[in-house]
Amino acid sequence: MKTILTGVKPTGTVHFGNYVGAIRPAIQLGHDINAKGGRHIMFVADYHAINAIKDAPLLKQLTKEIASTYLACGLDPKHSLFYKQSDVPELFELTTILMAYTPKGLMNKSHAYKAQVDKNMAKGEPNDAGINMGLYTYPVLMAADILAYDTDIVPVGKDQIQHVEIAADIAGSINAHYKKEVLKIPEYVVQVNSQVLPGTDGQKMSKSYNNVIPLFADDNVLKKAVMGIKTDCQGLNDKKNPEDILLYHIIKGVAKDDVVQTVKDGLEQGGMGYGDIKKMLLNALHEEIDEKREKYNYYMTHFDEVEDMLQDGAKRARDIAAPVLNRVKDVIFNR
Repeated sequence: MKTILTGVKPTGTVHFGNYVGAIRPAIQLGHDINAKGGRHIMFVADYHAINAIKDAPLLKQLTKEIASTYLACGLDPKHSLFYKQSDVPELFELTTILMAYTPKGLMNKSHAYKAQVDKNMAKGEPNDAGINMGLYTYPVLMAADILAYDTDIVPVGKDQIQHVEIAADIAGSINAHYKKEVLKIPEYVVQVNSQVLPGTDGQKMSKSYNNVIPLFADDNVLKKAVMGIKTDCQGLNDKKNPEDILLYHIIKGVAKDDVVQTVKDGLEQGGMGYGDIKKMLLNALHEEIDEKREKYNYYMTHFDEVEDMLQDGAKRARDIAAPVLNRVKDVIFNR
């Protein structure tokens, strides 16, 4: 009967690296939690996004894309709470309260803030150049995202552990000050089994490296991306170590076990060309995504239906967050 919460920022068009490393495992986690009678919460972090994206039409488009993506990939809004952060005003009232209990020094240690300061220093610019208060204090809003629903567990990557620790620190300081459990202390679970899909050049798949395989691209774009995957000059009949072959690492992330084994055997024994593996990879990508792409295109052209789902999720989220907020206000204002 645990509550598990995950947020996703609408920061760019998704690719297969996002799908394999984050989207697919998050949706599977939601199914697993719901099946056990727990509560699964998934939200679009559009308020976090505005720290970097201030182009309103672009932000709207990216929000549509990420919401449609999760629905197309199997998120069930009837069982999982799915909403936009900006549609739950209780979060921002709680954020204001949490600010009063958050030491400034804690924000100075925030990874995102420190990373931007380091970039500025490397370029010889003032430490705080280009840093807005949204970026500086966004761990507090993130804490409100977590604490507003009495969240038990937040699945994170290793680089996100700090976010949950800050939320726990803030909640703990409030509880200690008032000598009672005002807010539930959340815990994190590191997603150690999430896959990192390499890009077409062998680096981590990332839009910044221009090495992605787009998730919902049309057939021609998808084929061009696959055929452009970097290969070496070993001969067709050369026996190869699959772990040294980029194509093998990519196909492992998306293909079924029997296909992966066929590729592994073909590389080890020789006689399987890179062109053949690329065709097998392309087929595996189509098998994995074609039906989801059709749903995605439907949601993008019928986004009013998606908006209805998000609004319903926001209403359900508010029904949970409002009592938590009132419980906090009762304590701190001695109501």
